[in-house]
Order: sequence, then C-alpha cells, then structure tokens
Amino acid sequence: MAEAVVELLERAARREAPLEELRALRLAVQAVPPAALRARLSDDHLGALFALLSVNDREQVSACVSILERLLQALDPVYVIQNLREELQKGLFHPDDSVKILTISQVGRIVENSDAITEILNSPELLQQIINCIGGEKIAVAKEAIKSLSRIAQTQDGLEALFVSSLLSDLKNVMATNDVVRYRVYELIVEISSVSADSLNYCANSGLISELIGELTGDDVLVRATCIEMVTSLAHTPHGRQYLAQQGIIDKISNIIVGAESDPFSGFYLPGFVKFFGNLAVVDSPQQICERYPIFMEKVFEMAESHDPTMIGVAVDTLGILGSNVEGKQVLQKTRSRFKNLLNRIGHQAKNAPTELRLRCLDAISSLLYLSPEQQTEDLLRMTESWFTSLSSQPLELFRSISTQPFPDLHCGALRVFTAIANQPWAQKLMLDSPGFVEYIVDRSVEPDKASKDAKYELVKALVNSKTIAEIFGNQYYLRLRAYLREGPYYVKAVSTTAVEGAE
Repeated sequence: MAEAVVELLERAARREAPLEELRALRLAVQAVPPAALRARLSDDHLGALFALLSVNDREQVSACVSILERLLQALDPVYVIQNLREELQKGLFHPDDSVKILTISQVGRIVENSDAITEILNSPELLQQIINCIGGEKIAVAKEAIKSLSRIAQTQDGLEALFVSSLLSDLKNVMATNDVVRYRVYELIVEISSVSADSLNYCANSGLISELIGELTGDDVLVRATCIEMVTSLAHTPHGRQYLAQQGIIDKISNIIVGAESDPFSGFYLPGFVKFFGNLAVVDSPQQICERYPIFMEKVFEMAESHDPTMIGVAVDTLGILGSNVEGKQVLQKTRSRFKNLLNRIGHQAKNAPTELRLRCLDAISSLLYLSPEQQTEDLLRMTESWFTSLSSQPLELFRSISTQPFPDLHCGALRVFTAIANQPWAQKLMLDSPGFVEYIVDRSVEPDKASKDAKYELVKALVNSKTIAEIFGNQYYLRLRAYLREGPYYVKAVSTTAVEGAE
C-alpha cells in the first residue's frame, strides 16, 4: 500500500495525476500508518500537492486538502515549519476556506511543540495573517485562528509576541472590522486570560479587557447581553474572579441589575447578568454571594414568579445551578415559604409549560433534590423531602405521568428526577408505597430508545447502590433490581419457540 501511495505522489509531483488519481490517493493515505508515510515522503511530494492547490477547481483543492491533512499530521512539526513555511504563508491567503483552516490548524499543531514554536514566533508575518483571519467571513476560519492564537499564548514567549509587539496593533486593527469580529477578539482575550494570572495581566495591560468591561457597562443593551457571556467565562477562574472584584466589576453588574427596574429594555441583558451571579455563586460561595448581592436572589425569585417564559427559564436554570451544592440549598431553604411556593410553580411548569421550559424545570428539580450519600444528614433529608412534596399534591405521580409520555426528552427528564432522589430513604418508601411503581422501574418494555434505556439504567443503578434499598424494598424487589443492573441497559429476554410439525 505504501508503494502505491508513493507512486501516486510521484505522479502528482510531476503534475500527471488526474482528479481520479487524487481521489484514489486521498483514500490510500488514510490506510497507510503514519510511520510508513513519514519514511517515504519528500519535499517534492509536499511541494507538488501545495502547488496543486493553486488551481481553480474546488474538487481538486478538496482532494489535496484531505491528502495534505493526513501527510502533514505524519510529519514532525519542526520539519513542517522549517521546510514548508512559504507554503503555509500562501495557504493563509488562499481563497478557499478549507485551505486556510488546514494551514491555521498546522500552525496550532506546530506551536504545541516546544522546539517548533520559536520558528513560528520568528515569523511575525505568519502570525499577522492568522490575526487577520479572525476577521474572515467564515466563522470556521475565525474559530481556527482563535484556537491557534490561544495555543501560542500558552507560553511566555507567545504572550510577549502577541501583546508586547506590533501584533497587538494588528489585533486592534482587526477589531475595527465590525462588531462581530470585535467580539471574536474579546473571545480570544478571555480564553487567554483564563489560563493563568500571568496571562490575565498581559491581556489587562493590553487595554483590551478594559474595552470589554467598558462595553459591558455601557448603554447599548444588545452589546451588554453579548459581553456578559464573556465576562462570565472569565469569572470561572479564581484569578479572573479576583480581577473582576478588584476592578469593581461585580459591584457594577449588581448595580445594573438594581437599575434594571426602570429600564424598559432590561429583558435583553438581565438574563445574562443573573446567570453571571448564578455561576459566580457556584464557583465561589453561594452564601457569601447571596448575602453580599441580595438583589441577585431577589431578581431570580421575581423572574421565576413572572409570566414571561424566557425569564422563568433563566430563573429556573439559575436555581438549579445555585441548588446544585449543599450551601446553595441551605441559602434557598432560608427563604422558607417563598421558595416552597416557587417550587409549586416549578412543578406546575414541569407539567404544563412548553416542552423546552418543562425540560429545564425537570433538570433544575433534579439538581435541587439530589444529595450524595455523605450529605444525607437528617436535616437535609427532611429538607429535600419537604421540597419534593411542595412540587405538587402528588409529586411522584406527577413525574410518573411525565415519564410515560411519548416524548423521549421529557421521559428521560422525569427519570432523572427519580434518579436524583433514588438514594434517599424517604423517596424509596414513597416509591414502594406507590402501586405498580417498582414494576414500572424493572419493566424494560416501556423504554423505546437508547437514551431512555440509559436513563432507566441510571435509576436502577442509583437504587441498587443505596445502602438502605434492601431493607426498604425487601429482598424480592432488591434482587430484581440487581438482576436488571447485572444484565445491563439493553438486555432483551430470549423468547423460546416450539416448532410444530407441518406448520407453515
């Protein structure tokens, strides 16, 4: 096979390979191990394939790109940059986006090699063109450029090259292309900043983070909505949160939420600002965040109690995030009857709202009710039981009715609620006391698709792994559940048939 590949490459190098042979070569190179390709490749082969990219024939270009992807992957990154620098440079100017993506991805691979990255950093014109690719029309090209530049910034030398040289001017120039490109550059800056405190310092000193924050707290409501997502990403890291706090950004976001009452356009950005605090509470301390920024909790409750499905969805998601850990659950519990009333509304929405909101309610309920075995103190178990009973007059039947509906997403969402409470003794007693419920759990015939079978299996696993299940369910049911777990999610019972002589 390797010989056949070399023969086809030789023909391509002599420009004697028609399109059919290039197609054959594309298939052949996939079948040859990288080591065998590496041993047979020459500069002429690669140069010829790059030369074939210059024709105005999309099919030929596509075939060559596929071949080069495979061949370049087999080569050492240092070899690629030292011997194909000119070809890579030309590739960045190619009118076909697939060639640009091929070239940029190779640069991304090269900069991951400690010996090869110096070669890239000594090629400012190459880096400049990759920065220009952020401004390309096609999002796929821009994303590949962002990914490669982000990799370059993983090293001290890379940070120096991007932020302490003329390349910073190139970044700022490409930002001026239009709003969309400007946000792409912010995306790159946030990605780089998230790596380490050192990376964040370089980005902050460039002035680009200040520009992002300026747009976040500016008057344009649509811009606010876009920028808050990026600032939320920055808040996922400890050094990012520290920076935002030191710069007073978190206080500013809180003040904007306070002022949203009198802003008729707050619906555009308020969901993102509330999500910001929800994420902040989880990665930081729910209690501290909710105590320091009381407007956050107040706004979440207001949104959940509103009649706007968009606002309800965001509030439900945020409550699910906030209640995903014990400290967050305790913060919600302190609001007493207000949260209990809200749970009743969420239970009502899980049954009656449009499908997407029903799914979000089911996911939030699962998150709120789950307790790991080590968290199951008497107080917390009493709390989750009271929350469950607040969802509906007959909550178990509510979720069982949802789980029997012919919509896989809703069916799985309801099963996840059962799985969330499956290891809690009060829930096991409820399940046992509900007529036919245990039979429903072990009945494989009600799961129509793979996702449903997987979800049911997770429920069975959660029950079997509980320390109290054998005592509460009794030996007969416990053994049936164990058999289900042992047989796996997709087990089908063999049906024996008896042959009758003379039967058709």
